[in-house]
Amino acid sequence: MKFPHLIVLGVAFLFSAGAFAGDDAEALFKKSGCAACHKVEGKSVGPSYKVVAAKYKDDRGAQAKLEAKLRSGGKGSFGTMPMPPQKISDADIKTLVSWVLSQK
Repeated sequence: MKFPHLIVLGVAFLFSAGAFAGDDAEALFKKSGCAACHKVEGKSVGPSYKVVAAKYKDDRGAQAKLEAKLRSGGKGSFGTMPMPPQKISDADIKTLVSWVLSQK
């Protein structure tokens, strides 16, 4: 009879792990310097992350495209302001892009 309790604990763990991952990504967003040009909501120098997520919501290759943009920089997707290459680890880039694409 302990089995149903294990399922409940497992589900609770998955939801809490997701919350921590989001918290980590948001902290990374602030620490990495992204917040200098981007906001989660509302325009700044660059587009808000909600606008980025909306633009790429149906694009299956969005994760890879945006990871490449962070590594090499980019220009033209959201206007004329260029985004310089970001000097953060590949793991942090994956985390940030995944978090950005999760914004609604």
